Amino acid sequence: MKKNIELELTAVEKQQLKERKISLKALRDYAPDEISTLLKASPERARELSALAEFQRIPSLGIGFAKELIAQGYYALEQLKGKGAVELFDAYEKHCGCWADPCVEDSYRLLVHYIEHKDESKRWWDFTKERKAYRAEFGFPADRPVMAWYETDQYPKAKAHLKK
Repeated sequence: MKKNIELELTAVEKQQLKERKISLKALRDYAPDEISTLLKASPERARELSALAEFQRIPSLGIGFAKELIAQGYYALEQLKGKGAVELFDAYEKHCGCWADPCVEDSYRLLVHYIEHKDESKRWWDFTKERKAYRAEFGFPADRPVMAWYETDQYPKAKAHLKK
């Protein structure tokens, strides 16, 4: 199991945890309604924090990936059961309106593998070869977005790097 998680807690939420002597790591074992009570947070905020913690249980998947899942309406691994990595990745690109870095597709492959096998030994880069083989054979959907992720306003650091 992943040792560290990021939750981007407010100062008030951090103080609530400190007063109750609850670590971030322990927070992932609480249900959303318990988190709401502990942190005096709205049910929506508690649901988001619970999802961030649950998604980051998967080794090598961080808060950015967890936030993207939430942005697509997913709040639990259970909601993703039965979905394929290609289906999820293609939907992600459509949701974003741009094509994504290949490592994001590898991350979706890890996500699905973890849901199906609870295998904590794999990391996203373990799926690079599988992704490359799949895309070499099947390519991408005809309606794949044409703009690259680094050309959007969501990634100003990437844009700055490209200008150098």
